[in-house]
Amino acid sequence: MTQSPDPTLLWTIIIGLAIGSFALRFAFIGLMGGRSMPPWLMRHLRYTAVAIIPALVTPLVVWPTPTGGTPSLPHLAVAAAVFALGYWARNVLIAMGSGAIGFLLLFLFSG
Repeated sequence: MTQSPDPTLLWTIIIGLAIGSFALRFAFIGLMGGRSMPPWLMRHLRYTAVAIIPALVTPLVVWPTPTGGTPSLPHLAVAAAVFALGYWARNVLIAMGSGAIGFLLLFLFSG
């Protein structure tokens, strides 16, 4: 039997996260909206997506959930192929699509 969370605590967390999310966005849009950002900041912001996508994918490749967190050859093989294709094509969408197709083909034909 599971115990339901305290509604006051739950709503406090939800409201706190909403205020924090709004404050973070307001810092850039509301306070910096009419001004141009310094070149050094723009240079760093250009690399945000390049840093976030690997940070989200790497744990799923190194410690995959289907294997209980044990590294698996299919995950590492597809990751290496996607990295090579992404490096060669210089296109994120091609790399992401090839990763999806690679996993589909690898798991269809390996089982």
